[in-house]
Amino acid sequence: MSAEPAVPVDITILDKEYRVACPANERESLERSARHLDAKMREIRHTGKVIGNDRVAVMAAINITHELLQLRAGQPRALPDDAVSATLDAEALRHRIQETLDRCKPGKTGLI
Repeated sequence: MSAEPAVPVDITILDKEYRVACPANERESLERSARHLDAKMREIRHTGKVIGNDRVAVMAAINITHELLQLRAGQPRALPDDAVSATLDAEALRHRIQETLDRCKPGKTGLI
């Protein structure tokens, strides 16, 4: 356990806001973890095979745990850390673009 004082950090997962306390020096890691979880959950939800956020969360947890156990077993990583980070940032950007496009579809009210 860290002696660093905890600070509140706001994270968003599947468009839902959460406030989590963590040591200040771990904030960036927590935010990166939240983006990773959000991307995994969106990927699972996008397949349409899993319905309900609770089930999506469980499947994401299983997938992430599987990846972790593979790493611990010494199996090679698919991507280096910077590539994973770039992939997560790209996924978040893709999601924002898709949301904007969805709001701009013909028939939506409030558009110019």
